[in-house]
Amino acid sequence: MLAAAALLGHDLAAAGVGVIPIGGAMAIRRAVAEHGLGGAGLRLAGLIDIGEVRHVCRALFGGADVEPYPGALASAGFFVCDRDLEDELIRALGIEGVEAVLTEHGDLDRFRKFQHQPAHRHEPVTDQLHRFLGTTAGRKISYGTHLVEALAPETLPAPLRSVLEHVL
Repeated sequence: MLAAAALLGHDLAAAGVGVIPIGGAMAIRRAVAEHGLGGAGLRLAGLIDIGEVRHVCRALFGGADVEPYPGALASAGFFVCDRDLEDELIRALGIEGVEAVLTEHGDLDRFRKFQHQPAHRHEPVTDQLHRFLGTTAGRKISYGTHLVEALAPETLPAPLRSVLEHVL
């Protein structure tokens, strides 16, 4: 989130916006209980993986697995990534762009070895990249930042752009 804000020329801290990792969609109830939804002048917002929408809807909308009306999640400040954030970033940069970032950070050889493992050999490259980004502790977080930094501002995925617009 910080890298996306910087890419667009925003300073979240100066704007009074805090970024609080909650540990995934299953922790949304706790985050809502801790930080509230609009109470004390705070606005909670976030990104959601498509597969986690039901958990967020339950926490935000009183137990329902779905939005009470189309656009309810966005109105509440929650924006859905198609599959997940890694997939959004891979699509935005393209395979060559992601591989260039892997090269820049010394991981392209590791990725090539990963690609040749029997379990991944026949997967599409986008799926291989997606899986590779999640194989080592901390890699998703660090590469999330690296991939965003490699984007042009106009190619920032819509869910990231939308959550920033919501909080700013």
